[in-house]
Amino acid sequence: MSAKTNPEVIKESSMVKQKGMIAGNYDRLTGTKESGEKVVSTFVPGNLNELIMCFDMVNNLPETNAIQNGMRKQSGGMIMDAEKAGHSEDVCTYVKADIGMMGRGNIAPNGKPMPAPDMLLLSYTGCFTFMKWFELLRHEYKCPTVMLQIPYQGDGKITKNMRDFVVKQLKEEVIPMFEQVSGVKFDIDRLREYLKNSAKAEDNLVWVLESAKNRPSPIDAYFGGVYYIGPMFTAFRGTTDAVEYYDLVRGEIEQRIREGKGPITPEGDMKEEKYRLVVEGPPNWTSFREFWKLFYDEGAVVVASSYTKVGGLYDQGFRHDPNDPLGTLADYCLGCYANNNLPQRVELLEKYMNEYQADGLLINSIKSCNSFSAGQLLMMREIEKRTGKPAAFIETDLVDPRYFSHANVKNRLESYFQMVDQKRSGASLATA
Repeated sequence: MSAKTNPEVIKESSMVKQKGMIAGNYDRLTGTKESGEKVVSTFVPGNLNELIMCFDMVNNLPETNAIQNGMRKQSGGMIMDAEKAGHSEDVCTYVKADIGMMGRGNIAPNGKPMPAPDMLLLSYTGCFTFMKWFELLRHEYKCPTVMLQIPYQGDGKITKNMRDFVVKQLKEEVIPMFEQVSGVKFDIDRLREYLKNSAKAEDNLVWVLESAKNRPSPIDAYFGGVYYIGPMFTAFRGTTDAVEYYDLVRGEIEQRIREGKGPITPEGDMKEEKYRLVVEGPPNWTSFREFWKLFYDEGAVVVASSYTKVGGLYDQGFRHDPNDPLGTLADYCLGCYANNNLPQRVELLEKYMNEYQADGLLINSIKSCNSFSAGQLLMMREIEKRTGKPAAFIETDLVDPRYFSHANVKNRLESYFQMVDQKRSGASLATA
């Protein structure tokens, strides 16, 4: 009897390019001892990659390291190491995976040790955990640290005072710290050029995400969407590589639309679109392919998601503006999804439900992610009331394999799809 093997993952040209970009950034990070380049650690929401590049520094994002370890099935042991060291079970598992990774030699995906950061940059965009996380990193690395305080949109709007406050910090605290650590003088014209690249890439990213309005949707905007947002949300926004990547992705999606194809999955083209969903909350990374398979096996495609906006609400009109370099960085940070209040988040989900002709809302509640999970039950009930469409709740975690139950998620999804079918049948009878 032959051993069971996983089907070969289907990859498009854009996926191959992105893989090369990520590998190149890890090689650059782990090669800083030889190159002499300085490293700055920061986070995805409020990631000021264009500004970082102005000082010839290498961008290291602890969240993406945790995701990489989760997808490579290594985060579980790291999390348990952190818990043995005293970190609570309720602490964000990105944090514990990062702490555990440090304890195991801080080995990057290329098998080489990660460098200690020369600087920590915290753009505080609504997630309190980030602040505590950086306290731990500052204690560990004892390097210069700067915090960019981003006012929360408690009233659901960005005021001039909020914007001016962020710009003032950029001028008086963040940029001087970069100059001090890097030894490179700030050049605002250099920043403008990077912002031009960002805006070009952002146009194509939005086009790709909005292509899900087609029937069938040529993309999955959640499971596939996390790949599409990768370069934009990490160390590549502002680069020519990102511009080329999004040109490539757009061309691939245009071809899928011409051919009437649905999303590409790890097992090839999705055969039939039965359910169109909006999803709130991050995905589970430790069982990512198994999680996705539970959807596409049922013909369910995610046409819009909140998680793919965590690093910027580009589809709501924001673009980086090279004509106002520091002001546009402030606008970007202020507008990140996690910095939006609860009514704003509900309104966005309702908009997605209507514009993408979704059959229902699904919430993946993450055990250890308070910035997403707070208020989700209220959001679910409000969307049901406003749209008349069924909503459901499943529970997993970011990178802790102990909190992904395949059988439990499968049962809940099957029950939910039955709800959607019943709702459709009732609507058909009402109009007959």
